Amino acid sequence: MVKSRRLHVLLILVVLSFLLIYFLPCSNNAHVEEKPSPVHILILSSWRSGSSFTGQIFSQHPSVFYLMEPAWHVWVKMYQNSAKVLHMAVRDLVRSVFLCDMSVFDAYMSSQKKKSDLFQWETSRALCSPPACDSFSRTDIITAGNCKTICSKYPFSKVEEACKTYSHVVIKEVRFFDLKVLYPLLTDPSLNLKIIHLVRDPRAVFRSRENTMADLKRDSNIVAGSQRTKGEMGPYNTMQVICKSHVEIYKAGSQAIPSFLKDRYLLVRYEDIVRDPLARAAQMYRFAELHFTPELQKWVHNITHGKGHGAQAFEIGSRDALRVSQAWRRTLPFQKIEKVQNVCKDAMDLLGYRLIQSEEEQKNMSLDLLFAQN
Repeated sequence: MVKSRRLHVLLILVVLSFLLIYFLPCSNNAHVEEKPSPVHILILSSWRSGSSFTGQIFSQHPSVFYLMEPAWHVWVKMYQNSAKVLHMAVRDLVRSVFLCDMSVFDAYMSSQKKKSDLFQWETSRALCSPPACDSFSRTDIITAGNCKTICSKYPFSKVEEACKTYSHVVIKEVRFFDLKVLYPLLTDPSLNLKIIHLVRDPRAVFRSRENTMADLKRDSNIVAGSQRTKGEMGPYNTMQVICKSHVEIYKAGSQAIPSFLKDRYLLVRYEDIVRDPLARAAQMYRFAELHFTPELQKWVHNITHGKGHGAQAFEIGSRDALRVSQAWRRTLPFQKIEKVQNVCKDAMDLLGYRLIQSEEEQKNMSLDLLFAQN
């Protein structure tokens, strides 16, 4: 009888041991919540199109890790090549950044690099707050000037460390001219990529480029070829390439789109942002799966309804955004408007920008009529 009881107890212990070894870990794992996959947003645009401001709408969000034009490093290092040749290197760099693998910059920067060696790093609120910089809170609205003064001495390793702590990674890039180049990223299972395609009236872009021609010379040579950027027609040749690329990107993103692009492409016109900043910011945040906080709503309103005239081309500050966006209508001679319209007609027709037929019409056309094809 005693022997039988001992055998019974032994069998129970064996069964319990089996259950503990094989089922307890599974039970524990069932209660561990998986971290949601990061959302990746690419703001796809061209130079002088309001992309820096649009990037800031995302950069200032406390859930976003943002970088402005990381592919600048590729173009500086490999400037002898065309934009088409550089597409693959740019795409590989962007993919690595989305995955928070910053070792990709080793190919383009010195081994002694610091965080401040990263192009326009100070425009990223994420690189101006913990863990990248301890001087600000992650919920603060941080200006580039304040960040650059206080947060420049941190090691480059902080870039990757910071990136891994955010739910959204956003990159603003002006160095893609073909959406099809991005198809491998859109089908990559390790990415959750969405595209915001930002466009601006080519006449406004042309006028802004005139004011920053020296700064854009190297980029223009890569875009159009050094021979085509020379002489009187050089600026128009560059605009022609840029406008054609917007047409192709828009067609690929909105007409006969592949299934993997469904609900992952959004066209936004800069003029619509400055006409109704809160509504357009809300639209982009919904697309990116971000909450539009009251603090951000106030910031967006204030920065677009200031008294500034946008005199500093590469700085984002409070300004009368709508008025600044239309300055080209008062300062660009009609002869130049005609030339821009000739090389960019297809893009203007497709994107909803009405052509101006005369100097008189240029002076008198209302803002609503200018975009009546919306």
